[in-house]
Amino acid sequence: MSADGFLERFRREGRVVVVGASLAGLRAAETLREKGFAGSLTLIGDEPHEPYDRPPLSKTVLLGRAAAERTALPRLAEVDATWRLGVAATGLDMAGRRVRLADGDEVPYDRLLIATGVRARPWPREAEAELDGVFVLRTRDDGAALARRLAAGPKRVLVIGAGFTGSEIAAACRERGLAVTVAERGASPLVGALGGVVGSVAAELQRRHGVDLRCGMMVTALEGDASGRVRAARLSDGSTVETDVVVVSLGATRNTEWLAGSGLGAGPRGIACDAGCRAFDIRGIVTDDVFAAGDVARCPHPLFGYQFLSLEHWGNAVSQARVAAHNMLSESTDRIPHMEVPAFWSSQFGVNIKSVGVPSLGTEILIVQGSLEERRFVGVYGYQGRIIGAVSFDQARWLPFYQRLIETTAPFPPEFATVDRRSEGRRPLDADFPDPSVPTHGPTVTLSGYSPADRRLTFTPAH
Repeated sequence: MSADGFLERFRREGRVVVVGASLAGLRAAETLREKGFAGSLTLIGDEPHEPYDRPPLSKTVLLGRAAAERTALPRLAEVDATWRLGVAATGLDMAGRRVRLADGDEVPYDRLLIATGVRARPWPREAEAELDGVFVLRTRDDGAALARRLAAGPKRVLVIGAGFTGSEIAAACRERGLAVTVAERGASPLVGALGGVVGSVAAELQRRHGVDLRCGMMVTALEGDASGRVRAARLSDGSTVETDVVVVSLGATRNTEWLAGSGLGAGPRGIACDAGCRAFDIRGIVTDDVFAAGDVARCPHPLFGYQFLSLEHWGNAVSQARVAAHNMLSESTDRIPHMEVPAFWSSQFGVNIKSVGVPSLGTEILIVQGSLEERRFVGVYGYQGRIIGAVSFDQARWLPFYQRLIETTAPFPPEFATVDRRSEGRRPLDADFPDPSVPTHGPTVTLSGYSPADRRLTFTPAH
């Protein structure tokens, strides 16, 4: 059968299975139907809930302004799918094109999309993690449980990790009038995602709003009382924080364990894909029937030196899902690459923080609008003489302009004179990102590939 004949028959009678019934999975399913796929469509999800929106969980849900069960994602198109919810995928037979489920069932496919995302990294000591009052925040059920506990008025909340999620949780606690301590291993909040220059602004923002912020600090143990409730945490400086609610915000783990032994190129850093979201096998050969999208995917990006990027971004999940769905239905000459510039936003302590590009790849930062002191500014990141990212604090109107500069690989520092006279005469600063070998909490972009511009590798003959 010719390629044209196969695709035409696949569009009419093919079987598509989507593992991961969240944002990327839903948008991919909608796109398939919008583009005329008339075959069978099955969505598999380990949670019992239909797809819901995660960003509100650390914002409006914790503030009591929205119920966790009211966060369902809007349906943009009719998907006419079989939903297998509340049952996890446990294995993949690539040769037989079958997905194995926890209930013992197997689901056959002609094309497979893996959108299993990530899960919250738990507190590493299991007995301490199971204490009453110790939470993580990732799922709808997590958000509902934590919101109930905050509404009950705990004496003090301890947040472990000051990435975006941890900082948003701390902001929600302060807005509720709760005492909150934040312990961060790095030098400042958001340092892994935005660097130390911007992180110092985030630190001042938290302290001005009454957060007991402890940077350069690790929690070494959680202590419970006789009834099994958390009552205190010990810190690496020998101090103790009395607390009755602990929120562990130590980043995320990609959901790839179920693919062990499948022959797919999947591991702790995600599923390796080409720019069209087709997954690689363990030999580095691209598949033509397995695709990946969302937080679990690891794709090269042409704008960023073909680094493999793992992006925990809402917009990236949507974009990759649509690219994957399009390419599933297309001839090789009609396939498209995932080219969208990453974008991220956060709202905390009354400040709207947005970024575009990959700030964490930058080595320098230049404040081009506003001022750090006023906590209202735009910072542009440079890497190897070009603009690689930008971040704004309450200045988001400028970001589309800098996004265009990123897309056109404009030089860094920017060649034009700033329109904000307060920024005149300023020079680029070291962006002050931490050593990548030292863990920090909450970077939303993981660089996990080889840059063609990197010439530090050397080879020596074996003896």
